[in-house]
Amino acid sequence: MITDIESATPALCRLHLGTELRQLRQAAGLKANQVVRRLIWSPSKLTRLETGENATVEPSDVIALCDMYGADAEKRSLLTAYAVVTKTKRDWWQTAEYRPAISPTFKAYLGLEETAASMHKYEAEYVPGLLQTEEYVRAIYQVAHENRDAAEIDKHVAVRMARQEVLRRNELPLRFTAVVNEAVLYREVGGPSVARAQLEHIAEVASSLPAVRVQVIPFKSGAHTGMNGAFTILSFREGDALKPIVYLENLGDAQVIRSAPDVDQYERAFTDLQADALGPQESLSMIREAIKEH
Repeated sequence: MITDIESATPALCRLHLGTELRQLRQAAGLKANQVVRRLIWSPSKLTRLETGENATVEPSDVIALCDMYGADAEKRSLLTAYAVVTKTKRDWWQTAEYRPAISPTFKAYLGLEETAASMHKYEAEYVPGLLQTEEYVRAIYQVAHENRDAAEIDKHVAVRMARQEVLRRNELPLRFTAVVNEAVLYREVGGPSVARAQLEHIAEVASSLPAVRVQVIPFKSGAHTGMNGAFTILSFREGDALKPIVYLENLGDAQVIRSAPDVDQYERAFTDLQADALGPQESLSMIREAIKEH
């Protein structure tokens, strides 16, 4: 439950609303297809509501669901208030400055990232997004998205920089643990000067922000549990009633995994990766050595 709804972000309200609506439906013994059939909704509409993927939620839709589920007056009032927040406030990525550069799938992820209490990230090929410099982001987009003009790339760079504010927010900054492959330190994205500045930035952030931890898996560790590719685990605050999720992304698609057994598998994999990696101080030493080589 959100204790201060007036100051809550729309993303947080959507996620809580979705979780509570799903719990109410299950407590009422109703399947999703029964609900949408009675309300003459598309199945995807209820799915988006229960996963917090809608940009806004109509209070009338919440009232209709509360009626069907037999929610009491207090619960109805709370959930309607969540919906009102989504109608009256905007998340930063919904503003005109950023909206054109963000796909619908990624909007849903941003809501999760903005709300999360902690993030565990494994990356094999490049520096994790929350640690990237502007020049590094720009170099990646110029190669990976050659058909985009400079103005469009600028928008994507701005989105990446805005996302990094979760590490520095005044209230409960994101606890961020990144495990990266040693190859990330030596790949000269943007050339030697950009690569060197990027590594200096990682060292500065990891040294100055207590909630940020960076570990490197050296080549000599051999095979490890991250060899199937990069992944991100997001966990939420105790009392939020939001379960951890896994986010996977590739060139053509992105996926959010919510199944508890699958999430557990990734959490175990990340624990193993941390065990295979150098400790934070040893990793910083390796990063500083790599700086000298660029």
